Amino acid sequence: MIFRSVSIPTLLKPNKVLILYGPRQVGKTTLVRHYLSQAPEFPGGVIEKTGDDIPFANTLAQCDLHYLRSTIAPESLLVIDEAQRIPNIGRALKLIIDNIAGVQVIVTGSSSFDLLQSTGESLTGRKTVATLFPVSVQEALSQVSRFDLPRLLPDYVRFGMYPAVLTAKTYQEKEAIIRELAGSYLLKDILDFDKIKNSSKIFDVLRLLAFQVGSQVSIQEIGTSVGVDKNTVARYLDLLEKSFVLYRLDGFSRNLRKEVSKMSKYYFFDLGIRNALIANFNPLELRNDLGQLWENFLVMERVKHQAYSGVSGNNYFWRTYDKKELDWVEESGGELHGYKFKWGKTKASPPRGWLETYAEADFRVIHPDNYLDFIT
Repeated sequence: MIFRSVSIPTLLKPNKVLILYGPRQVGKTTLVRHYLSQAPEFPGGVIEKTGDDIPFANTLAQCDLHYLRSTIAPESLLVIDEAQRIPNIGRALKLIIDNIAGVQVIVTGSSSFDLLQSTGESLTGRKTVATLFPVSVQEALSQVSRFDLPRLLPDYVRFGMYPAVLTAKTYQEKEAIIRELAGSYLLKDILDFDKIKNSSKIFDVLRLLAFQVGSQVSIQEIGTSVGVDKNTVARYLDLLEKSFVLYRLDGFSRNLRKEVSKMSKYYFFDLGIRNALIANFNPLELRNDLGQLWENFLVMERVKHQAYSGVSGNNYFWRTYDKKELDWVEESGGELHGYKFKWGKTKASPPRGWLETYAEADFRVIHPDNYLDFIT
């Protein structure tokens, strides 16, 4: 099993809910089962349930305290997979942890918009939330040597970092797995949610964004291209963010007139999904989008690193109207860090205006020879 940076023993507490969420097929259930195989005994036992069990989901949704007390023993562990499918899940969990002494609860979900929304106010002060991403390079280093990374890096940016993809033996198998993920699993939550009936339109939006990685996105232009209004595009983008398909990066500005900040950039949580959408798994030497792949890869690996290491701060890109830009800006602890991502050229000067405008800032170029320091 690939080492995962989310540690259930560290996060799990009596009379609190551990919410473990993230994209489908990233290993949430595997992580929980691995924990259960090594966990100490719980005096009240372990109860495993799933939101796909309709009778259980309907019963739990009734929030019947008598039923809960008769079913869940004190000092037990309750595990609920696909918890976002259970109506009133937040209220039910609140009743459980407020009324059953010493109970510990793990719930997993593949859609943040439903699970976090339904547990928000009900579990204020009663929950710990952890996100599990596709495997990070840091996690992959538990299985491979740093000396192997130059050989494996092209595979990471072609086929992505889902666990099943990483462990597949052949390129044909990797491609088949990621196509299945993109076509069957990825959009299941979205198409089930919010009465989205026309799946072709949301796929059209995703394909356009796949070609615009690293560029600022005009919602109006996207809508015109796919034949829907801009409000529908905005709703699609919001759902795609909340279901771990897209990551949005906003522009950095301190209200200087020359800085562009109104439009956002969108990156894919996993590059394999992005490449499946445009049906391009060609080797890197045959591609004309290598800069986009490298930028998306570094953005998401940095996001994973921040989440797993507890780094807090704000992330942006920076661009001026005369086209001076930085791919990544971090504002943290009163410090400002600017980064330029380069696959081939390893040297670059700070864009004109960056250090002059933000004297307290610094600047670095991230390239294949030094990227590990940036993402680990």
